[in-house]
Amino acid sequence: MRILTFIQAKLQHLNAGYFALVMATGALSISLHLMGWNVMSLCLFYLNISFYIVLALFTVIRLIFFTRELIYDLTSHWHGPNFFTLIAGTNIVGSECIFLQGNIDVAITLWVISILFWFLIMYTFFTAVTIRSDKPTLAQGIHGGWLIAVVATQSIAVLGALLIPYIENDALLSSVYFTSLVMYLLGCMLYLSLITLILYRLIFASLSYHALTPLYWINMGAMAISTLAGSIMIMRASYWDWMNELLPFLKGITLFFWVAGSWWIPLLIILMIWRYVIHRYPFMYDLKMWGMVFPLAMYSASTYQLAKALHLPFLTKLAQAFVYPALICWGIGIILFVSHMALDYHKFNYSS
Repeated sequence: MRILTFIQAKLQHLNAGYFALVMATGALSISLHLMGWNVMSLCLFYLNISFYIVLALFTVIRLIFFTRELIYDLTSHWHGPNFFTLIAGTNIVGSECIFLQGNIDVAITLWVISILFWFLIMYTFFTAVTIRSDKPTLAQGIHGGWLIAVVATQSIAVLGALLIPYIENDALLSSVYFTSLVMYLLGCMLYLSLITLILYRLIFASLSYHALTPLYWINMGAMAISTLAGSIMIMRASYWDWMNELLPFLKGITLFFWVAGSWWIPLLIILMIWRYVIHRYPFMYDLKMWGMVFPLAMYSASTYQLAKALHLPFLTKLAQAFVYPALICWGIGIILFVSHMALDYHKFNYSS
């Protein structure tokens, strides 16, 4: 019975950002598949399915029994962006279904569900933070996690683009392609808007090493998934004649976002050294660490696909190189996560 009480306590304050675990595992699984590590990729895929099902079930339970807490989090400047991980996680699982199994029916179902979630979460969150009277300052309210809204939007573009070769009806194909293109461009708009605020916060507002969480790696991760979306649409351009007119623009902006994402990597590494080495911030489990694993894995996958889309084979070496840090960080994260949950359960038993 104690384990049930422990789970209930966890569910009441369940962070929606736990779907970042699904995002990170799925992105790594896809990246490993692209590099030819098929067995490990498939193992991570099945593990990720279990992560997704459990978290989805927990979210439904929380919605039913802890509705007030869920709504409070969704309408919060700090916790609200975490809900976008649900959308991104759903689409990444759908993308895995196509890459690893060719399961189109499940992928289409997840894509449609993610679009419904996107409208619900996007407009609930942005309406709530716009009309509320007790707003935090920019330094208190904005953080790298806001860019998960970009990741969620681009994840719809990615899965939609992956579905294109499997659609036989011309009218439906045009609709899916157009939806993917709209989401891609909307994700670009959101990134350019939000990164301006985040850069202002980083450069001109006081920033302690405590506040510099791994979540700021989404600055790069949002660009990586934007690159992946653009690259797949470039490779799928022949399926829709109208895309030929936009192809030069799409190639240019996709390369632009890959360059922008690449620019972030050295700076983020330096800032992490500043936090963990210079200031000796304790390295322990933090949910936000999945916000670093996902960008590393996604950068590998997006660079590989960009190399194919723009016929730049030398970039595949860079894509392969990023698989290793992503895999190492994921492994460390899983170990720390299991240890963290075991320690929490031990403390719960001791206190009760």
